[in-house]
Amino acid sequence: MTSPLLQHPGAVALDHEDATVAAHYGEPLPEQRWLAEGAGLVDRSDRDVLVVPGADRLSWLHSLTSQHLERLGDATGSEALVLSPQGHVEHHVVLTELDGTTWGDVEPGTGAALVTFLQRMRFMLRVDPALVTDAWALLSLVGPRGDEVLTTAGWPVPAQPYAVAPLDGGGWVRRMPAIGDGTAAVVDLLVPRAELAARSQQLLDAGAVLAGVDAYEALRVEARRPRAGVDSDHRTIPNELEWLQTAVHLEKGCYRGQETVARVHNLGRPPRRLVLLHLDGMAETLPRPGTPVTSGTREVGRLGTAVRHHELGVIALALVKQSLAPDAALKVGEAAAAIDPDDTPATLDDTRAAARDRVRAVRSATIGR
Repeated sequence: MTSPLLQHPGAVALDHEDATVAAHYGEPLPEQRWLAEGAGLVDRSDRDVLVVPGADRLSWLHSLTSQHLERLGDATGSEALVLSPQGHVEHHVVLTELDGTTWGDVEPGTGAALVTFLQRMRFMLRVDPALVTDAWALLSLVGPRGDEVLTTAGWPVPAQPYAVAPLDGGGWVRRMPAIGDGTAAVVDLLVPRAELAARSQQLLDAGAVLAGVDAYEALRVEARRPRAGVDSDHRTIPNELEWLQTAVHLEKGCYRGQETVARVHNLGRPPRRLVLLHLDGMAETLPRPGTPVTSGTREVGRLGTAVRHHELGVIALALVKQSLAPDAALKVGEAAAAIDPDDTPATLDDTRAAARDRVRAVRSATIGR
């Protein structure tokens, strides 16, 4: 299901053999600025989409996921996790409740496995989960001028994060938390896949600029928003990531993996933590997710998404050992790396200053290249 937006002039597909959307449209760094300062339309139609209709859907999903969903209101959304019995993250789902159906969108290529799991858990309940990626496609309108574009196009403008509004002709508009430095507003748009090109053109005519997934990823990394299976691995528990705040309800009843989440939360010290790394940017290619992060001869973490940011240079998300000093000298492959000082506890002022010096040293290597 290659996106028709890949036919736009300058479009360059993502760098993998199954790519169906554009990494960029010929101007990778300017596209980031459009998202940060204007309104960029990002084709995210490679995400899998599923639906769960049926009278028992909310109580059923409540019992299977980490989120409190029994009373999820109409025209609202949430995030949730499906965990293994040991508490490891298997799926991260963004949920939307609208007109008697619960929608979910998940990482590309993972929808079939999630629907298979859900089908196995139906028993005698009135639910009918199905994968509908072939019929529906996701777009994201990103930037401080996004609401202006929606208004000009005559589309609804949800006000609060996770608020949802239906679209004429089918689909919906959903407000999401901002990315980048917190000013790049995000609105997700679910449209019929057959109308993807036409609906996109309406927004472009209203003032949006087409931007690739790479631009979205750069601002996502800046905001420290993880992706399941990219910034997480088979050992990741929710306590290591921001998902503990956005996708986990710590006071709900029993669900698969809850014991691990509750135990680590009560102890207050997960084995790893997510940090933003600054890399020296000397290499022509970016390191791949899963590349070890080392300190001296020790492996101290795992790299997630690495990007070239229009202001910060080469940055990446990484899961590192909880015991790792914030000002540690790190390597990712042959690249020098340093933890962003904002990921140092405010109580450690001396360490924070040392971390700032470490980042300056890493970035100066790139500038002097």
